[in-house]
Amino acid sequence: MTSKKPNRKEQILGTLAAMLETSPGQRITTKNLAAELGVSEAALYRHFPSKARMFEGLIEFTEEAVLTRINQVMEVEKNTLVRCEMTLRVVLTFVERNPGITRILTGDALMGEHDRLRSRVQNLFAKIEANLKQALRERRLRENVATRIDEAVLANLLMAYADGKIAQFVRSEFKQAPTSEFDTQWQTIAHQLL
Repeated sequence: MTSKKPNRKEQILGTLAAMLETSPGQRITTKNLAAELGVSEAALYRHFPSKARMFEGLIEFTEEAVLTRINQVMEVEKNTLVRCEMTLRVVLTFVERNPGITRILTGDALMGEHDRLRSRVQNLFAKIEANLKQALRERRLRENVATRIDEAVLANLLMAYADGKIAQFVRSEFKQAPTSEFDTQWQTIAHQLL
């Protein structure tokens, strides 16, 4: 039986994510990353032309994981409250399981990096918010039930809640889990707003 050789690109991205998690507040250099992997910086550049491309690889992983799961929720679930709850849960669970990547999502690890990286993260959050807004609008159309607040404003408020939980997670150096108290908080949000 032959064991599968680890994919070097995945290994680089995994190590970068781990370093982002274990070195909060510190800038990760390609020199440090290469040393952690036990390779030369040139070896890194054979797989990624720049550190920005490495960050993009982690953002792509996040987009694929989070948006794929949200799309599955939207396809399967028709109850608006469950759709919104599950969308937020997908986001919060992902960041809890991927603390290093969370530093990218908050912009903490992107200081001094290319603007396109921050734009890409903003686009990811805009897509998540658009899914929430769509779910709320479909409720009005399908169930003839209007929210007390405009759907766009409410979707933005739900994203602000998620953003706050994500920021707390990073500020606490990954000790305050984003999903802690989520069930209780969601009940209050659903009761008060929806």
